[in-house]
Amino acid sequence: MEATPEVSTKKNHSKRLRQTLIRYVILTIVALIMLYPIIWMVGASFKTNTEIFTSIGFIPSTIEFQAYIDGWNTKGDYTFTLYFINTFKYVIPKILFTVVSATLTAYGFARFDFPFKKIMFSLLMATMFLPQVVTRIPLYLFWNRLDLLDTYVPLLANSFLGQEPFFVFMMIQFMRSIPRDLDEAAIVDGCSSFGVLWRVLIPALKPALISCVIFQFVWSFSDFLGPLIYITSQDKFPVSLVLRLNVDPSTNTPWNQVFAMSVISLLPAIILFFSAQKYFVEGVTNSGIKG
Repeated sequence: MEATPEVSTKKNHSKRLRQTLIRYVILTIVALIMLYPIIWMVGASFKTNTEIFTSIGFIPSTIEFQAYIDGWNTKGDYTFTLYFINTFKYVIPKILFTVVSATLTAYGFARFDFPFKKIMFSLLMATMFLPQVVTRIPLYLFWNRLDLLDTYVPLLANSFLGQEPFFVFMMIQFMRSIPRDLDEAAIVDGCSSFGVLWRVLIPALKPALISCVIFQFVWSFSDFLGPLIYITSQDKFPVSLVLRLNVDPSTNTPWNQVFAMSVISLLPAIILFFSAQKYFVEGVTNSGIKG
């Protein structure tokens, strides 16, 4: 006896509901597994050092904010306020330089034809596969000869000169998805090349630009090796170096303070991501960089 259309529809709906439920349960479990280290770190920031090494759970026995107070007034003559200011001193300019230089470079490759374009683009993309460790010593010697060590210039120069191939590639892919008819219409209306970029392309590039900002902010804010190589004065240290400053193997490391300051250092990136999540997902998807 064949099932009626109504019964068949209910069965299909029930089947889809079970599949959706199973999918979300699996995703929730995987998300909790991936987020557990961060959840544990947040819980440990409210514990004492003794409780951290004697309790396996992430829920503290008592909520204590002393680790945040003591951690903010970290070792040395400065507080975390200065270190956050130092971090933003080079992170914000680096983001601005990256957005401007990557957009201009991508505009040239995506919209203009010039001699050796394919070769130059191939060379630019090839630098993405060059390990940074290979360039560390030559760059250090270069900046040392220019007497620019212990400054933020070595951390900013590559973004100012368009040497961020990942962002250039992302912007090129996004520009290629914008119809050239818009450029031609703007030129007919009297726009110059830069007018087309400013009035037509940049408004359409908003998702890609926000993606660049988020990526560069997270990478620059958490960068440890770059500041470690070029910055030597404590009054110029960024947050990433100061977190390591509190970890002293020769003494009793205040791990609860380290975790507390690590939680605070995560907040700017988390706030930025969730405030621009919609544009970030759209920018990454439309630029062809998935996964």
